[in-house]
Amino acid sequence: MTARMLRLGVNIDHVATIRNARGGKHPDPVRAAKMAAAAGADGITAHLREDRRHISDSDIDRLMAEISLPLNLEMAATEEMLAIALRHRPHAACIVPERREERTTEGGLDAAGQHNHLKPMIAKLSDAGIRVSLFIEASERQLDAARALGAPVIELHTGRYCETEGDEQAAELERIRRAAAHAETLGLECHAGHGLNFDTVAPVAAIPTVVELNIGHFLIGEAIFGGLDGAIRRMRALMNDARGVAAKSA
Repeated sequence: MTARMLRLGVNIDHVATIRNARGGKHPDPVRAAKMAAAAGADGITAHLREDRRHISDSDIDRLMAEISLPLNLEMAATEEMLAIALRHRPHAACIVPERREERTTEGGLDAAGQHNHLKPMIAKLSDAGIRVSLFIEASERQLDAARALGAPVIELHTGRYCETEGDEQAAELERIRRAAAHAETLGLECHAGHGLNFDTVAPVAAIPTVVELNIGHFLIGEAIFGGLDGAIRRMRALMNDARGVAAKSA
């Protein structure tokens, strides 16, 4: 069985977080996006939050104008963010839950419980040629809801898997595997991300029905010690090795 290509999306939010800690223009997230492209990333992800705590509107303007890789705009399901997405028309828009007080995205979107709110938003994004994904927990109920909403892509939240150990981590990984397989039966493209690092990426990368991983915070942190280029290249190699092993055992 030939292995399906596994794409790497690099989230550059926390380059902007460091910049914003002091103000000014350095470090530049657009420069980081260009470096990620040179190091082997397949796409760039940026989350424009309501409070603009990291990525800013001008960052999105520049990313759309200056990078050659597809841009995945992470956004809350609000009218403000919908208008911004429709104005810029990025390659993809990933709808995520967002609470002002959280440090990072905690848990997945309740696609099942927010059907009536999400349905027209997804339709407008899709009509504009934007590929919509929903950032959800690895549950059949949420996957079925994504399918009913007309979103062609889902991204499975891997945070709990990354935060646990031993039997609990193994159970979380199995839950992700089952969800990825269910996504395939529904005709949904399956992505995964949140909290992945050098130690946790391989088992998720080895799941044959996952086609894209989105990784950011760890890569930006690791860049402090060994450079962004090296961090991305090592992550890319770990993903490739894991997918190769999966192909041989299939």
